[in-house]
Amino acid sequence: MKTSFKAQIITLLIAVLGALAVGAVLLLIVHANPFRAYEAMLFGPFSDLYGLTETAAKATPLLLVGLGIVIAFRSGILNIGAEGQMMMGALAGTVVALNLQRMPGILLLPLTLLAGFAGGAIYGAIPGSLKAYFKVNEILSTIMLNAIAQQFMVYLLRGPLIDPTEISYGTGFPQTQQLPESIWLVRLIPQTRLHLGFVIAILMAILVYIFLWRTVIGYRLRAVGAGPQAARAAGINVETGLLSAMVLSGGFAGLAGIVEVLGIHHRLLDGISAGYGFTGIVAALFGRLHPLGVIPAAFLFGALMLGADMMQRAVAIPAAIVQTIQGLMVLFVVGSDIFIRKPDWARQLLGIKLLKKKSAMGSYPNNQSPPLVPK
Repeated sequence: MKTSFKAQIITLLIAVLGALAVGAVLLLIVHANPFRAYEAMLFGPFSDLYGLTETAAKATPLLLVGLGIVIAFRSGILNIGAEGQMMMGALAGTVVALNLQRMPGILLLPLTLLAGFAGGAIYGAIPGSLKAYFKVNEILSTIMLNAIAQQFMVYLLRGPLIDPTEISYGTGFPQTQQLPESIWLVRLIPQTRLHLGFVIAILMAILVYIFLWRTVIGYRLRAVGAGPQAARAAGINVETGLLSAMVLSGGFAGLAGIVEVLGIHHRLLDGISAGYGFTGIVAALFGRLHPLGVIPAAFLFGALMLGADMMQRAVAIPAAIVQTIQGLMVLFVVGSDIFIRKPDWARQLLGIKLLKKKSAMGSYPNNQSPPLVPK
């Protein structure tokens, strides 16, 4: 039985409320006021211009990562490696920008963005190939590749790519020198961090929707995800589909990384992914794996990320509690998907018994349902 769109939204909202309820218990344990904490978390991001623009800025990488997750999950491959792909994309784009910084900005900017996409795509191709041709579990391979990317980036930031001024000052902070100002993404609203990347992400969402639902290649990818055996019988190369999905998924994660560098930090530094790779998965699931649905979902989770910081300042709670509440949100939203895919489980959990109608040969006249109470 297929779950209606309205029921899916209700299920997701119940999951969010459940996570907040468990989080409230944790807040009470550390002697914090849950009402004040959640007021700052849920309403703070929408209370002024700063909150709205900062939410949109945080939603930008979430949306780009989420689009890549949509492509992968719709194609039947679980990409849990967006964190590592995001780092590799940011790294590739930064290296290109630093080595070609004398190039005019109008040429260097698109080249840097393409390099970021390519870096994530190449890194995504590794688990994609392992899954397609060697049946290696993509969840394990992508998680392990996240750790490799993290260590590789830290090595470069503390060695070959470190900012020369960090060496001269003796501080040794792991970051590159500042990228050319000519390729910084334009701020849409002065005195805020909302940049052109937000518009790019929205346009990418529309393009991904057209790609998946209005092109032959997109149809083939969705066919592979819906039923690989049926797709193979129809003449679709399943292995190529899986690899292509991971390449595109990693590419969007890499694009998110370089957009974050060009729009916010203007240099590559340790911690650039900031958990966007994992939260982007939840945003994609919350958007029901639809490119256009990921837009409001990314904005919502961007607000929750900003609200978590506001909550920590409002009630002075440890950062670990904030991270735990965010983790509960992820756990409940991802876990709720089982009730969306299997609505009968939700009904049974609530104690609702389904009445089965008699067959066409049944004994009830005029196709009427059987009485609830026996006569």
